[in-house]
Amino acid sequence: MAASSSALGTTISPVKLGNPRSSSNLTKSLLPAPSFKLIKNPSLTQSHKLFASNCSIFSVPKRSFTCKSQAIPSDNSTPNKVQELYVYEINERDRGSPAYLRLSQKPVNSLGDLVPFSNKIYTGDLQKRIGITSGICILIEHKPEKKGDRYEAIFSFYFGDYGHIAVQGPYLTYEDTYLAVTGGSGIFEGVTGQVKLQQIVFPFKIFYTFYLKGIGELPEELVCKPVEPNPGVEAAPAAKACEPHATVANFTN
Repeated sequence: MAASSSALGTTISPVKLGNPRSSSNLTKSLLPAPSFKLIKNPSLTQSHKLFASNCSIFSVPKRSFTCKSQAIPSDNSTPNKVQELYVYEINERDRGSPAYLRLSQKPVNSLGDLVPFSNKIYTGDLQKRIGITSGICILIEHKPEKKGDRYEAIFSFYFGDYGHIAVQGPYLTYEDTYLAVTGGSGIFEGVTGQVKLQQIVFPFKIFYTFYLKGIGELPEELVCKPVEPNPGVEAAPAAKACEPHATVANFTN
């Protein structure tokens, strides 16, 4: 037993570890050498080049955009300036306007009755024919105590080549009101503001004062000192006759 112990002691005598680098080298020498090599495939390389070339051909170009409807042109120096524009609307009884559609089928003006209309319009000094109004009024309430009616009006003012202005709001036959300017076209594109409707002789003569914002300077021929509103106002004879010097270009008739 003692001999066995001695032999065992001899067998398991401690082994000194050498330099770690030497161990690493020893490990490498014991491992089999790799038996494979990286083989370059010419066709694969060519395919990669072709793919990269196609990607460059079909790459999407960068683009930028501007939303015109939300941006005032850079040459517009008066986006926040309020400009006044004066217009006379005169019913000369030659257009079959207004037409009263009694949808309520009641003997008196009642909710739901419709009034389509179209009248001639002139500059505030009554020297030039501008165009026409065109729209519809919906009767909201009959006011017998005021000898009149309240309408909701939706209509446009047409200024020939200059474009048009759209408005909406209350139309009262017995007092002045303000309507919202809801938009426009031509030189009035992007316009905001309001318009005062001054009843002179219902339903034949109305005077409007526009308070416009968001557009460039108004053309000189539309800007004028207005004739004071009164029941006797009439358009100048040349404007009534639509003579060339007394109309805006391509005025709407």
